[in-house]
Amino acid sequence: MSTATTPFTGTYTVDPVHSSFGFAVRYQGVSVFKGTLAEVDAKLVDGKLEGTAQVESISIKSPAPFRQHVLSAEFFDAENHPQVTFVSEDIQLADDGTAKVDGQLTIKGITQPVVATGTYVAPAADAFGNTRGHLNLEAQIDRTQYEMNWNAPLPSGGKALANEVTLIVELSLVAEA
Repeated sequence: MSTATTPFTGTYTVDPVHSSFGFAVRYQGVSVFKGTLAEVDAKLVDGKLEGTAQVESISIKSPAPFRQHVLSAEFFDAENHPQVTFVSEDIQLADDGTAKVDGQLTIKGITQPVVATGTYVAPAADAFGNTRGHLNLEAQIDRTQYEMNWNAPLPSGGKALANEVTLIVELSLVAEA
């Protein structure tokens, strides 16, 4: 972890109730489609962040056939690749509360480098006697690099689904005793 101060020392585990992994993608050229993966697990150990999200925990507001399509091989291929994983290579936490995390993201068994930026809240005592900190990160990925190639033409030209996807990660991290 590169920073003037090292606010996260030791081992921190994710509080799954207050953490999430979300995504957003432009749809039909005008709307933004959003979803979340509710089952998230992560650990920050001496500056190295590792996390997983269970693909089956995807929460999307639409009819069941659409959810099944997103879980199919055309998108996440949940049957063969039940998890999305991330392993950091470098975490930079600046004194101004900004964060930059470089790492490797694996979706559908395909690993690509990713850079996430955002903010952090340094660990502090919470109301229940724990030490808790927070990371809020966003990254842009091209879904086609993970073999998520489905699309449909729009009558006015272009494609129904953008290739660029925004990942939104909220991690409430609790120090292990």
